Amino acid sequence: MPAHFPPLPRQAAEAARPLVLTAFRIVVGLLFACHGAASLFGVLGGAKGGGTVPLGQWPGWWAALIQLLGGALVSLGIGTRSAALLCSGSMAYAYFTVHQEHALLPLQNGGEPSVMFCWAFLSIAALGSGPYALDRLLTTRRPAARTAEPAAQPTSTG
Repeated sequence: MPAHFPPLPRQAAEAARPLVLTAFRIVVGLLFACHGAASLFGVLGGAKGGGTVPLGQWPGWWAALIQLLGGALVSLGIGTRSAALLCSGSMAYAYFTVHQEHALLPLQNGGEPSVMFCWAFLSIAALGSGPYALDRLLTTRRPAARTAEPAAQPTSTG
C-alpha cells in the first residue's frame, strides 16, 4: 500500500476553495468591467452592438461607470465586499427597471445577464475576496518586534 493516499473528493474541494473563490471573483469582475468599457469607450463591440452611452445619461452611463470601476475593484480584490454589493444592487436595479416590464421571467425578458451578475456579486459580497486579493496584500501587517525582556507586571500590595 502506498504511504500517501489521494485526498477524498470533499477534502480536495475544500483545499481548492480559496483558489476557486479567487478565480470566480476575478472572472466575474473582469467580465463586468468589460461591459462597462464597451459602453463607455465603444471597445469590445461597444454598447449594445456599437457606439457608446452618452456622457452622464441616466441610468446607462452611470451603470457603465459602476460596471467598469466596480468590476475592476472586485477583480483586483480592492474594497471587494462594498464594490460587489454596489455591483449587485446596480444589476438588481437594471433587472427590475429595464427587463421586468417586458415579461415575468429572465428567460422571457432578456434579463439573464442582469440576474446572474446580481447573484454572483451578492455571493462575492457575502463570501469576501478570498485569500488572494490586493486588499490582503496591502493591509498585511508585520508582527511587532519582540523584546528580550517581558513587560513589567504591576504588583499589588495587600
